[in-house]
Amino acid sequence: MSNIIRGTMLLTGASFLSKLLGMLYVIPFNALVGETGGALFQFAYIPYSIFISISTIGVPLAVSKFVSKYNSVGDYETGMRMFKTGMTMMAVTGLLSFLALFFSAELLAEQMITSKDPGSISVADVTFVIRMVSVALIVIPAMSIVRGFFQGNNSMGPTAVSQVVEQIVRIVVLLGGAFVILKFLNGSITTAVGFATFAAFIGALASCVVLYIYWRKRKPYLTKQMQQQQYTYDIPTKSLIAELFRYAGPFVLVGLAIPLYQLVDSFTFERAMVASGRQDIWEFSFAVISNYGHKLVIIPITLATGLSLAIIPAMTKSFTQRNRELLTKQVNQTLQIVLVLVVPAIIGLSLLSGEAYGSLFGAMKRIDVSGPLLGLYAPVALFFALYSVSSAILQSVNQQNYAVISLLIGLLVKILFNIQLIHMFGAKGAIIGTALAAIIAVVLNLYRIKTSIDFSFKQTFKRTLLILIFVIFMAITIWLTKFVGGMFIPYEETRTGATIMLALAVLTGGTVYMWFAYHSTLLERVLGNRIRFLDRIFSR
Repeated sequence: MSNIIRGTMLLTGASFLSKLLGMLYVIPFNALVGETGGALFQFAYIPYSIFISISTIGVPLAVSKFVSKYNSVGDYETGMRMFKTGMTMMAVTGLLSFLALFFSAELLAEQMITSKDPGSISVADVTFVIRMVSVALIVIPAMSIVRGFFQGNNSMGPTAVSQVVEQIVRIVVLLGGAFVILKFLNGSITTAVGFATFAAFIGALASCVVLYIYWRKRKPYLTKQMQQQQYTYDIPTKSLIAELFRYAGPFVLVGLAIPLYQLVDSFTFERAMVASGRQDIWEFSFAVISNYGHKLVIIPITLATGLSLAIIPAMTKSFTQRNRELLTKQVNQTLQIVLVLVVPAIIGLSLLSGEAYGSLFGAMKRIDVSGPLLGLYAPVALFFALYSVSSAILQSVNQQNYAVISLLIGLLVKILFNIQLIHMFGAKGAIIGTALAAIIAVVLNLYRIKTSIDFSFKQTFKRTLLILIFVIFMAITIWLTKFVGGMFIPYEETRTGATIMLALAVLTGGTVYMWFAYHSTLLERVLGNRIRFLDRIFSR
């Protein structure tokens, strides 16, 4: 289990750092373009995210699984052939996706902004930013398949480093460009946001440079592997592609889960809010849910993203070799790692939603809107995480088609009820619709895991109860911190007060949870090793 933990932690660390940077940059970005610019940014990024998944058609992660499978039986040449075939495919689909998104931008914008007087954002604005971000589609599919090839060879470093470099370069270009346009060139918010979306292309180029450097270093080792192999399956190219698409197809929709839920909101949120008489707050609410608040919510589920990428090769190997005992341990550990880290994070964020949004983005006058929205949205992160990980488990045991079915059923619920829920509950209705969709998808996935590999949730259920007990202690600590601190700190009125209260509550609540989890040996049992830095803090 040490290899899966090492790979998981490496990818998780890189993904966490990338997501953390993605959260931190929105603080100055919000100061530059406000909620209107944030909403406009998301109108471009949501279809862009979907087109990325469509353009890659699930091939990068499928290549990871494919390469791992054939490497496990000593056939390295077949994996290399698939990599070269996939690169050609990705170059073509990337170009086609760019053209499709670029020329359909106006049509998409017209479906997103339907009111005659929607506010500050027009159809022309949305069209412009979508076209600016579409350029990145030329590069990203081919770049992603290189990451998948390295992961299939159990080499997580190239993905981790290139991911962080891509994010850093993108953020520097994004913030620098927006600042220059607004402060020195007196440009409009639309122009600044358009350039900010174009920064995705620059970041992708930087990632390609990193991956090329790794490729040059690893190529002699890969060549040596192929020279030493004694047998090859010599599968025809046509059969290779057919097998790849059997793996790849389900990865498309599974990777689209969150963007698809957001796309439903993009097409329904504005019209439902305006129709229900809430046109004065729709831009602000949409920015909170889909952009600024989402950046906060996504942080706790970063672990699930890392796990989804790291566990597929290891679980595929266990399943291929019919090692059911090891496979069961891997599934148990994977689910429990998510629960032990994500549950306290999302509960803490929910309890401190007003303080978190106020300290990071200001807008204290509207904290009565943003705080409750973020507080309701935070728990949904747990189901995003569980869906991501449970889908990865299903893909590892050749049940990937079921992950697609569960997603489609959940998505259908979101489509059918989203507008009605927004009419009934306002902006919170969109969050409730997403929660219902995600919960349904997760329950169906977990049921399929249980039946397909005869998996027992008994151990996971017991440890979940223990986690919830510790979270209750954490929640009480946070409440007491706010109650006592509120006597001296105006955290509901000033940004400084909100920041101080957030820091105090996170420190006290987090310490209480970690103390219980450490001294009960919960962390040690779930993670498989002693946590050395905690040994120094909580000497047991």
